[in-house]
Amino acid sequence: MINVRALLQLSSVPRIGPQKIRALVAYFKTPENVFQAPARELIAVPGIDKKLASNILHHTNGEKFADDQLKRLNKLDGKIVTVWDKEYPDLLRKIYDPPAFLFVLGKFKELDSRAIALVGTRHPTAYGHSVAENMTRDLAKQSITLVSGLARGIDTIVHSTALKCGTRTIAVIGSGLDVPYPPENKKLMDHIAEEGVVVSEFPMGTKPDASNFPRRNRIISGLTLGTVVIESAEDGGALITATTALDQDREVFAVPGNITEKRSAGSNKLIRDGRAKLVTCVDDIFAELRLQLRLSLDEPMQRPAIELTLTERTIFDFLSSEPVHIDTLAEQADSSTSDVLVTLLSLEFKSVVRQLPGKLFIRS
Repeated sequence: MINVRALLQLSSVPRIGPQKIRALVAYFKTPENVFQAPARELIAVPGIDKKLASNILHHTNGEKFADDQLKRLNKLDGKIVTVWDKEYPDLLRKIYDPPAFLFVLGKFKELDSRAIALVGTRHPTAYGHSVAENMTRDLAKQSITLVSGLARGIDTIVHSTALKCGTRTIAVIGSGLDVPYPPENKKLMDHIAEEGVVVSEFPMGTKPDASNFPRRNRIISGLTLGTVVIESAEDGGALITATTALDQDREVFAVPGNITEKRSAGSNKLIRDGRAKLVTCVDDIFAELRLQLRLSLDEPMQRPAIELTLTERTIFDFLSSEPVHIDTLAEQADSSTSDVLVTLLSLEFKSVVRQLPGKLFIRS
C-alpha cells in the first residue's frame, strides 16, 4: 500500500511531476524512502538532476500541504487512487504519462473498462444537442460507461442523459474537486459522484485555469476505448482530446456536421484529414470496437421500432434535426395549431420529438 500522505508531500516538491514521481517510487519502493535517500542515490534515478535532488532534500512545506489536501478531500468524502492501486483504471494506466494519483469522488468499477468518451462544443446547435442525447442513450442501452469533461454544452448533455438512462458516467475536471467548474454544474457533479465517478489530477483548491484542460483531456481519452467528437470548432478543446486519443493509440470518431456551421468545422476537418472515422450512429462505433466492448455478435444494436399513428407519422415526417416552429408545422399539415400541439405532445411521450424554447420542435 502506498502512503498517500507521503505521496502528496512528494508531489508538492518544485519541478516534480507524475513521470518523476513514478520513477522515484519505482526505484525506492515507497514515497517515504525517497525523502530518506541521500543525494547521490536520488540522482541515480532517470530524470532526477542535482537541482531536483536538492529540492527533494530541502523541501519543508510538504507535510503542511499533504495535511491540508487530505483535510479538504475528507470533507467531500473523497479519496486518492494511486497508479499502484488495483482500483486505478487499467486503460488509463497504459497511456504514456498516466497521473501518479487521482483525486476521486465515487468509485471506479470493473465495467468502466467498457468506456467511450463523448466530447464537443460548449455551445451546441439543436442538431448537436440531439446527436449527443441519442448517442448517449444508445450507448447506455449496451451498459457502456460514458466519459466527458463536465463542461457546458455537449459534456453536460452527455452526463445528464447518462444519469437519466441509469448508466455509468465519469466526469474528468480541470480544477480541484472542491472547485466545481462550471459552477452551475455543482449539482450535476454531486449526482455523478453518487452514481459514477468524478476525477481530477489537480490538487484541492486548484482553479480552472485554461492551462489545466489539455492535461485533463488526456485523462478523458485515456479512460476510454474511443473518443467521439460531436460538433467542435477548429480550435475547440474537443480536438485536443481527439489528438491525445490518437497519441494514445485509441479510436477517434467524429459526427459530420453542417459545412457552413463553424461549430462543425473541427469535427468535419478530423474526418476530411482521415484522423477520425465518420459516425452517424452508435453502430458505426460498435463496428470498430465490438470485441473491446465485449458485445455479442448477435446482440441487437438498433433502436426498437416505435409505432406511430397516421397523424403522428404525418407530423413526424415534417420534422428533422433542424428546429421547426409550431405555426410552420400547422401550415404544412394543413391543421390547427392546437391539434398539432396535441400530436406533438404524444410524440414527446414516445421520445421521438423534443421541444425547444420558442415553440420550436426537432426530432429526438
